[in-house]
Amino acid sequence: MFLSERHATIIALAKENGRVLVGDLAAHFNVTPQTIRKELNDLCNQRLLTRTHGGALFPSGIENMEYEARRLIAAAEKDAIGRAAADIIPNNASLFVNIGTTTEAVSEALLAHSGLMVITNNINVANRMRVYPSIEVIIAGGVVRGSDGGIVGEAAVDFIRQFKVDYAVIGASAIDHDGALLDFDLREVKVAQAIIANARHVILVADATKLERTAPVRIGQLAQVDTFITDRCDVEALRTICAQNDVRLVETSIN
Repeated sequence: MFLSERHATIIALAKENGRVLVGDLAAHFNVTPQTIRKELNDLCNQRLLTRTHGGALFPSGIENMEYEARRLIAAAEKDAIGRAAADIIPNNASLFVNIGTTTEAVSEALLAHSGLMVITNNINVANRMRVYPSIEVIIAGGVVRGSDGGIVGEAAVDFIRQFKVDYAVIGASAIDHDGALLDFDLREVKVAQAIIANARHVILVADATKLERTAPVRIGQLAQVDTFITDRCDVEALRTICAQNDVRLVETSIN
């Protein structure tokens, strides 16, 4: 499922301005206020916006959006990022895949590979890949988050530390302009940190919307990864961090 062009434009305006107003949107699209109210209600029901009197707000940086809503954001960009990451990972490799809608796009793109050992704390990834006989799937134990199928907690951290793999595919809810990789759930962050520490090559996958968001818990720094794959990176400070720390930057929108 993809957002309609008008819905995507409304979200982009809300992201740029912090909020949108019914009257302004009705004039912008040359439609009735009733039409805009209905569309704002639809977007708010999907947790893409937060409804207010007379309009809607873009979600704040202290609370993550629901899984289905996150999956809709930049869906085509995530698919391209997934394919670019899969191109880096060879057959017969071992890898971690952690929680996130973009890492799930990577798992989808890896289905044509053979001889993979995939260790994951993401039930969605495990369920997608387990039916392919050429891929061995090992799933972490721990607390399962009902919202997105992520497995978190100390048991998952201890499980991850038993492995040393060729590649890790990680995501982040936000990337600060100083290079900080950020998330919302401390339990998830602890697992991500263990994944980074136990992989020879770390691939960070994040679409450009993550460069415009914020989150309260630090995973680590951009300088700790080996490859950063995004659709585009318009933040010059992040490009500098990549260049100074030998982080390979891949932008799928210009390839």
